[in-house]
Amino acid sequence: MTEYGTTIFALFIVITAAYLIGSIPTGLLLGKAYGIDVRKEGSGNIGATNLYRTVGRKVGIITLIGDCLKGLLPVLLMKFSALPPEFAAWVGLAAFCGHVFSVFLKFKGGKGVATALGVFLALAPLAVAIAIALFAVLMFFWRYVSLGSISAAAIMPLAVYLMGESRTVTTVTLIIALIVIVRHHENIKRLLSGTENKFKA
Repeated sequence: MTEYGTTIFALFIVITAAYLIGSIPTGLLLGKAYGIDVRKEGSGNIGATNLYRTVGRKVGIITLIGDCLKGLLPVLLMKFSALPPEFAAWVGLAAFCGHVFSVFLKFKGGKGVATALGVFLALAPLAVAIAIALFAVLMFFWRYVSLGSISAAAIMPLAVYLMGESRTVTTVTLIIALIVIVRHHENIKRLLSGTENKFKA
């Protein structure tokens, strides 16, 4: 096998591994540990916000951390590997897609916010700071997690571009942001109709 072929094969392996790691349904597993199928409770989502509301604060926070690590760790491992650095962004996208389209849940999953956060922390931490600041401001004034998440996702591609990240990182960020926003389509409808639930600490 040529050096190019070896590199492509290695990329296929790590992308597959990242996807499978991302596919682990952290929230669903934690909910079941407490005897709750979160897909049948609250919003029906397996993400941290629904776990926070239906199971409790501690489990919600653990879910957030677990989902975030699913995006963070594969990208960090790639950045410290011998493979070309631009591969890290595609590995991050694979982990994110695993969460959103989990092979273990018949290609269904969460909305991807926490896993996207993990990916972006590894790829573009300064851009994440801008998105988190926007999220915090919107949460402080309006208390809608969905509004903060959608807005943070929307600003990330611009923030990444302004920070001078590579074209690959910018492209992957744009893809992830679009998927996050689309996954929030029901929340957008409720925000527009005034029926979205506010976050209660």
